[in-house]
Amino acid sequence: MRYRTMPKNGDQLSILGFGCMRLPATPEGAIDEERAIAQIRRAIDAGVNYVDTAWPYHAGASEPLLGKALRDGYRQRVKVATKLPSWLIKSREDMDRFLDAQLARLETDHIDYYLVHALDGPLWDVVAGHGVTGFLDAARADGRIGNAGFSFHGLLPDFKRIVDAYPWVFCQIQYNYLDQAFQAGSEGLRHAADRGLGVVIMEPLRGGLLARPTPPPAVAALWETAPVPRAPVAWALRWVWNHPEVTLLLSGMNEESHIDQNLAVAEEALPGSLTEEETALVDRAARTYKELMRVGCTGCGYCMPCPMGVQIPKCFDAFNALHMSGDAETAKFHYAISVGGELGVSEPGFASRCVACGECLEKCPQHIAIPDILKDVAAQMEDAAMEQRLATAKRIFTVRPQ
Repeated sequence: MRYRTMPKNGDQLSILGFGCMRLPATPEGAIDEERAIAQIRRAIDAGVNYVDTAWPYHAGASEPLLGKALRDGYRQRVKVATKLPSWLIKSREDMDRFLDAQLARLETDHIDYYLVHALDGPLWDVVAGHGVTGFLDAARADGRIGNAGFSFHGLLPDFKRIVDAYPWVFCQIQYNYLDQAFQAGSEGLRHAADRGLGVVIMEPLRGGLLARPTPPPAVAALWETAPVPRAPVAWALRWVWNHPEVTLLLSGMNEESHIDQNLAVAEEALPGSLTEEETALVDRAARTYKELMRVGCTGCGYCMPCPMGVQIPKCFDAFNALHMSGDAETAKFHYAISVGGELGVSEPGFASRCVACGECLEKCPQHIAIPDILKDVAAQMEDAAMEQRLATAKRIFTVRPQ
């Protein structure tokens, strides 16, 4: 295993972190505890020393499972990361209640890396107004958390102002070779690193899309021209690790073969180890994937705010995922979560709310026919099962401490 240094505290962290959002499941949908615990311990035994979870993962079952997995001496071998569910915070007191409940669930007296979860600009303004910075200061002072950070799912200008608003130790962003200009993107990565923050990467494989053994034929043809043959997952992971600003990436390794494969790739993942020819090839693969997308949205957010509240970039992101991944149900559930109002302070922002006022057309630098495409999004994403998906999302993301 290779390790990189967290800039502000000197921690040596494995470049591969274990993400506990997609643990193996039983046929009934519960976590397969025996197998999940064995997988987590197998990764730790191989040198992984950073494990990430969150309050809502697996409908609240991920943190307790991780607590069990870290018994028998494993807790002392890792840094644990979990997250304050920011969308559920209604007061300063809520923050302490959630943190104390998480300590109990994880069977520990401290969280090494504690994140304010899933921030965008409006949600940051809310939790800041409730005193989250004072909470983080107090929790660090009394030892309940070691290092404060945040995860982000918004627009680049908001990311920059959040980075600059508090002396964070680290942040967590979505980043992969398709998302170089999405959300925080490459510019946000550099902005955070320039200010001394460690950067943890989520979705390095774009929800598994970039790891599929059989990619679209046009992409597969590109990989066949590579001077050094590699599996699609190796190209995706190595591209992220090629950036020296990246501290580590998280992988949801819910198959034993995933663990072995990710560990093998990590052994070769030095910063700057891809040649110019190889990085150019990855960029060509990214362009090819984007040609397969239904809408060329970069997520810049210039179209926002929509007067009707439509979450335009999030609608288009889910719509592209639907057509690129081939996994319709996962894409539609992602749509329900991201625009259904459960993960923020705004009202639901479904594509069907568009009234074709045309205001967004004047703002879009990509000259996308936004209202026309939103009609397609609504037709394909908002089917008869949407209410059930929303109910499931509400059940998962509104669990509160007892």
